[in-house]
Amino acid sequence: MKKTMAAILGLALLGLPLGAQEKSDSKEAERLENCGTVLKEIMDIPDDIPQDLIDKAECIIVYPSVLKAAFVVGGSYGRGAMTCRTGEHFTGPWSAPTMMALEGASVGFQLGGQATDFVLLVTNPRGARAILSSKVKLGADASAAAGPKGRNAEASTDVTLRAEVLSYSRARGLFAGISLAGSTVRPDNSANENIYGKKLDAKDIIFKGVVRVPPSGRTLVDYLNKKSPKNLSDPASLK
Repeated sequence: MKKTMAAILGLALLGLPLGAQEKSDSKEAERLENCGTVLKEIMDIPDDIPQDLIDKAECIIVYPSVLKAAFVVGGSYGRGAMTCRTGEHFTGPWSAPTMMALEGASVGFQLGGQATDFVLLVTNPRGARAILSSKVKLGADASAAAGPKGRNAEASTDVTLRAEVLSYSRARGLFAGISLAGSTVRPDNSANENIYGKKLDAKDIIFKGVVRVPPSGRTLVDYLNKKSPKNLSDPASLK
């Protein structure tokens, strides 16, 4: 009888963290799914991100529904996902996503309490590898600028040519390029563990292809493989 009660108690205790884990997994999967939805919606805006910038991007980061309060409270942050073109020179299909965090108490804009979506284009290999390796402060560790918009926009300006990260925002139905200089981006390793069921380094997910694209990430990755299947960056930027 005592052994039976002990076994029941043990199973109950094991069940507590399992339930919490399942809830966390579901939350991360929903966030990843939202990343794909947000990117598709933004790319369907008539005055959207120039196609030539998408075609020259090494990686894309999406942060859905970031709230102003997340930047007011010191330890809070927005969460999203990043996918890159695979291969040594970023010339292959888009990779399985790594979950990402966005942090910063002052990012130079007013959200007015409204949820804001962000899309960041990582425009060269150096910026991509830096972001995947550790926390990167935009404007300091990696050059950043508000991205130009419009299907016919002239993207090859001095600002966009120099910037390693171009950022865009959507709030209250309005879409614009916006500077995130002063904020930081980094891999969210705990979220990666929830999504993939094991501890993984962001670089391994992107560069080594150690995992397949999860079902919740298919909208994001499939859309990019259709929208921008080839990297049209200047070959000199790959050196």
